[in-house]
Amino acid sequence: MKSDTLQQGITFYENYARIFGFDTHLYSTKKRKSDGKISLKNSVCNKEGF
Repeated sequence: MKSDTLQQGITFYENYARIFGFDTHLYSTKKRKSDGKISLKNSVCNKEGF
């Protein structure tokens, strides 16, 4: 899925998780070296790694 803004994408995944019975958390963020803007943000299931 592609969203217009970062916040729309995060909200979609949080709502999806709630519907299917799991929680999420932000796992990592990467910024571009050239201008410091966020280029990637990972949101994962809160059970990730267990």
